[in-house]
Amino acid sequence: MPFHICLVEPEIPNNTGNIARTCAVTGSILHLIRPLGFSTDDKYLKRAGMDYWYHVDVRYYDSFAEFSAAFPRGRFFCATTKAEKRYDAFQYREGDIFVFGKESKGLPQEIRERYEKTCIRIPMRPSVRSLNLGNAASIVVYEAMRQIGFADLT
Repeated sequence: MPFHICLVEPEIPNNTGNIARTCAVTGSILHLIRPLGFSTDDKYLKRAGMDYWYHVDVRYYDSFAEFSAAFPRGRFFCATTKAEKRYDAFQYREGDIFVFGKESKGLPQEIRERYEKTCIRIPMRPSVRSLNLGNAASIVVYEAMRQIGFADLT
């Protein structure tokens, strides 16, 4: 069972393209919550994903509520700089869902509150606001892949 990466209202096509490429190489499913800050025909989105798009299972939703309803038993881990626990403090399982917010504002408060016990953060220097979204998604999903022994990866 693959991991899931959910982007809530992503704004920058290059980041989404890079995350799509990470999904392609790890077998993760990419979930995009509208509104998107770009067209899915965007040349920057396509360029960042290169020729990997046909390897990616991309699913679209009109709201986070619609997305979360599709996974009533899912384990949601929400990446936020406001989390107390680090991303490596959890034991991940196949099928887990990693949720990332938009580049300019992060995740809405209601999502952070709903999944407060499984909010995760990536350690960084306090003088820097945040890590690039594409890098953050890669760090988290590769930790999850490491924990399950890089199943199906060579």
